[in-house]
Amino acid sequence: MRAAMAQAEVGDDVYGEDPTVNRLQSMSCERLGFEAALFVPSGTQSNLCALLTHCRRGDEYVVGQMAHTYRYEGGGAAIVGGIQPQPLEFETDGTLDLDKVAAVIKPDDPHFTKTRLLCLENTQWGKTLPLDYLQRAVSFVRSKGLFLHLDGARIFNASVAHNVDVSDITRGFDSVSVCLSKGLGAPVGSVLCGSKDFIEQAHRWRKVVGGGMRQAGIVAAAGIVALEEQVDRLAQDHAHAAALADGLTNIDELSVDGPHTNMVFLTLSPAVAQDLKAYVRKRGIIVGPTADRLRMVTHLDVCTEDITTVVNVFKAFFAARNAA
Repeated sequence: MRAAMAQAEVGDDVYGEDPTVNRLQSMSCERLGFEAALFVPSGTQSNLCALLTHCRRGDEYVVGQMAHTYRYEGGGAAIVGGIQPQPLEFETDGTLDLDKVAAVIKPDDPHFTKTRLLCLENTQWGKTLPLDYLQRAVSFVRSKGLFLHLDGARIFNASVAHNVDVSDITRGFDSVSVCLSKGLGAPVGSVLCGSKDFIEQAHRWRKVVGGGMRQAGIVAAAGIVALEEQVDRLAQDHAHAAALADGLTNIDELSVDGPHTNMVFLTLSPAVAQDLKAYVRKRGIIVGPTADRLRMVTHLDVCTEDITTVVNVFKAFFAARNAA
């Protein structure tokens, strides 16, 4: 990947003249089943450009209460676009109940904002959305006159888990955001896919929010390698997560949720959680915090031996604590 970056042919992407960026965009829209694509620095910016393109100031989007586009992107849609979020609780499988979505769509009345967009997330905290649900969501938004955006930061994890082509997941969506980093291993970058008209408008918003880059082919080259060589490899991450969950399940003090593709979640008392995080970090293991749980994520830098090491370190922590 670094070799590809060093050898990348570049131009000025602000003027659409970077051949490596153009190749990445063509690859992305072809693979995901869209007319056009736009390379952006981050998933947050990709989602923001999508929201700004779909909605006007004063419009509303329906989104999950714990969705990345609502909770973890700094409120950009509201701050930059004046777009009102209507959050709903996710169901246990990571979906949004479409009957509940229907109930919060605002009537055509000057007292209310206009509901324009439904945002889904796949994977949602590692959970893959059911394929039949996705098609029901597409039919639902068409019947309600809404647009449909997918935060597909880890969409290739979902396609590998379902053993289907990624276009089977994206079919019917108006826009999809895909991260080239995370499990695919690129150092930076995401791609936003949609129709030609949609991407033309999103391109303008990318400029507005500071995403115009010059010789961006240097980083786009890493994204090409990610798409060509790293997608099938995600199955290894899923297998490692399964082994991790299996090993940690044997620790009585832990409540293990997962595996969900490449994620495992742990529930334990807050006081113990803080001590555990500090203990394992000193031994080279980083555990991510969530609202009320600890999150562990496998990726291309984690091997089978690492999983064994992690399980043994966790066991050592609780053994020492119980002996004290």
